[in-house]
Amino acid sequence: MPRIALILVALMVAACSGSPAATNSPTPSPVAETGIPQGLIAYAADRGIGVLDPATGKGTIVAPLVPGMFYVGGPVWAPAPDVSHPVVYFTAHDARPPERRTTSGVVPYDWIFRVDPFAGTIEPVAAQWDAQSNGPIGVVGNSRYIAMTVGCCATYEVDSLDVTRAGGPVKVLAKPPAQPAFFTQGIAPGDSGLVAVRNFGNGGWYWLNASAGVVNPFPLTLGQDDGPIAITADGTKVAVANVDHGAVVEAINSSLPSSSPSATASTSPQPSASSAPPQKVNSRLHHPDGLSWSPDGKQLAMAVNGEVELYNVPAPDGPPAKRYLTGRNVVGVSWSGALTGVEIGALKAAAGPQPMVDALLGSTRLPTKADTPANRPLTKVYVWQFDSTKASPIEAITDATPAVLAKYPPLNAQVVFHHWVATDTWVMLGGCYRYRVVVTGSVAPVATTIGLASNTPCSTAKPSASPST
Repeated sequence: MPRIALILVALMVAACSGSPAATNSPTPSPVAETGIPQGLIAYAADRGIGVLDPATGKGTIVAPLVPGMFYVGGPVWAPAPDVSHPVVYFTAHDARPPERRTTSGVVPYDWIFRVDPFAGTIEPVAAQWDAQSNGPIGVVGNSRYIAMTVGCCATYEVDSLDVTRAGGPVKVLAKPPAQPAFFTQGIAPGDSGLVAVRNFGNGGWYWLNASAGVVNPFPLTLGQDDGPIAITADGTKVAVANVDHGAVVEAINSSLPSSSPSATASTSPQPSASSAPPQKVNSRLHHPDGLSWSPDGKQLAMAVNGEVELYNVPAPDGPPAKRYLTGRNVVGVSWSGALTGVEIGALKAAAGPQPMVDALLGSTRLPTKADTPANRPLTKVYVWQFDSTKASPIEAITDATPAVLAKYPPLNAQVVFHHWVATDTWVMLGGCYRYRVVVTGSVAPVATTIGLASNTPCSTAKPSASPST
């Protein structure tokens, strides 16, 4: 992002007249645009998602979390619709004990949340049922996409979201068995669709192109245990976390490869040679959990040993220049670009994600009469999605009759012990999307409308227009 320039306005008006001396109008005081040219570092720690001012070392929690309640991915800075500054995205997976047939508990979901640290707001972007993993890993982002790995073992998939689109769906970029299982490790800067991924099977590195849906060769030869990586805003340097011995910095070409892409990663990567040897960054360290560059590419932030460490690059292989948040169990970092139109003093804390997580659990609980050992096997759930900014016939559905099902095919859904779930990938979206639900089979039809952010449709939440006179 462009650097902030201080605008100095000096206006001198000399008026000449027949009087003995000319009169000068006073010079106005200098006017400066608001902004944070050095950017802010978003981080994930025990107490929640925070932002750190690298100039002062002060950390501010902007989305509080109860320690141990969620597995967290990210955070990353990325744009949001109708907002002039980047915001913070992170993922959360419910870590509380899941329900069983004879015991209460939670239904585990993966969530994507968006936090505006200058407005003090938090929004759910999407959610999906996930009973197999601890949630998304390798969450990365730039000025157009966020991407992540979701799943378990040989079924890892890569999902992405175009954050410049209002209410857009989460897209599956690669999913076995049609494509290899990939780990997301980094992303090219700007609005590039190139996501750096490592093959789960052979350890090879590739660009997974979110814009074109293809696999491109990766320009460097990296090891099967290397990563994550962070690329400077100008796309010329990459910091690579080693499995041990800290990190290294080397040159990279992060522009779109000129070689022909493939639909899979069946071909070998085609690395480009670099004349300069990699530069070591504190080789006495163990494996960093996250890396991110300052806006000018002169400092590298690392989440390592539970704290944030800042390194001047280039610098001798040795200890950090600064250490922040020691003892806070920091596990992820993301350094924003230069921020304009905002001030460090305007940071506001939002509510944590737990109320929204618990609200979905309450909305998806089976009716009492259906939640019995005898009735649960007979219970059927039908779920429809609709855009609630306008009136929809779906919001008036009261029963899943054959005529209704033929005209409005429902989403895939099922009963899970004491709750129901929609089972499609990232099918639960935030914003103004709402879901009409009919529970039937074991009980008389029960119809409700639910949503991630609110159960009230946006069309009915808007004030009515004043009558014309």
